Amino acid sequence: MRTLRFISRIITGLLFIFSGTVKAIDPLGSAYKFGDYFRAFHLDFLHGLALPLAILLCTAEFLGGLSVLTGYRLKVGAWLVLVLMIIFTPLTLILALLNPVSDCGCFGDAVHLTNWQTFIKNIVILALVLVIFTGRNRIRNIRSAVSEWSAMALTGLLFAGFALMNLRYLPLVDFLPYRIGTSIPEAMKVPEGKPADQYRTTFVYEKNGVRKEFTIDNYPAGDSSWVFVEQKSLLIKKGYQPAIHDFSLTSITGADSTEAVLGKPGYTLLLVARKLGEAGGNRLRDGLRSGQECIRNGIDFKVLTASGSDEIMKFGQSSLFFMADETTLKTMVRANPGYLLLKGGSISGKWSWASFPGEKKLLDAVSADKPVFPGPGRLPLYVATLLLILVILGLSADAALAGKKK
Repeated sequence: MRTLRFISRIITGLLFIFSGTVKAIDPLGSAYKFGDYFRAFHLDFLHGLALPLAILLCTAEFLGGLSVLTGYRLKVGAWLVLVLMIIFTPLTLILALLNPVSDCGCFGDAVHLTNWQTFIKNIVILALVLVIFTGRNRIRNIRSAVSEWSAMALTGLLFAGFALMNLRYLPLVDFLPYRIGTSIPEAMKVPEGKPADQYRTTFVYEKNGVRKEFTIDNYPAGDSSWVFVEQKSLLIKKGYQPAIHDFSLTSITGADSTEAVLGKPGYTLLLVARKLGEAGGNRLRDGLRSGQECIRNGIDFKVLTASGSDEIMKFGQSSLFFMADETTLKTMVRANPGYLLLKGGSISGKWSWASFPGEKKLLDAVSADKPVFPGPGRLPLYVATLLLILVILGLSADAALAGKKK
């Protein structure tokens, strides 16, 4: 039985640490997943709690896994992982049966599982957790309660700080398809012989307070009495899904501008602001100012947003704005606003509003055709990660040494 408890602690601890870590690397992605859950279960009033809950969950998972792995505050850790499994195992069963959300997000965007795979995985982990929980009183404390609580509290603070750094300066590891080096046109291609998805795209326009949907064949092009509101894409038939399958840009007049942007041979700076009203006025003004400077120096500049034309017209530079699906923009960059630098349709730079290097450094790098590195905001991220790793190694080493002495 002792061997079974030991194996259960190793597997459970590593799984919870991995799950918490990949969520902390992309906390905004975890918040989006919470938002999906809230919408699926008609709990939209909880939307404002999505990000705090995402950071709380990843920290709880990490500390629970660290506790059962090292033995620090094991009784508390056993309770924590048991409570998490009691909550999520029935939830994943509901997801498997009803499928309101296609991916539970238990391992972020690092590993994708179907809902039934997730439920089976949770059943196995729950069994391991029960082994740990029933034997929690047979394992003695490794160090004093004060020492263990202090170590776990410090680790929790560092880990939460690590998540916040990833939130501010973009994920340390990019698990999404729009990573640096990706050629968007190539990633959108369907291999020969593979069936492609079939979509029906409609455009919503408004006139005299009345909204109406149009297709690409009958939208009111050139009729200024109609005001563009949004673009909708409905999947008609599922086919082979390439890495990037939903990248589509529409001008404020409703014209498809995808090829015009991706086919440009030189550099193009994209300011991605999924919702203009939520991006922050100063950040948008700084981005537009940087964009105008880029245009003066021969670099194309576009603003991608899911906001309607009413919001766009407030900025007075509508020719720079292009509409895209909100989910696509969330996938492109985990920031609002964020930046992508394209060269011939390939992503050569990617930043949040906080790590954008500024137009001077960007122009210098582009003129020399060199990579553009993030600003100094990345340094605290690396430092926080290093400190976190040192703490984990220190805790594990202490636990191992204490176990040998006993």
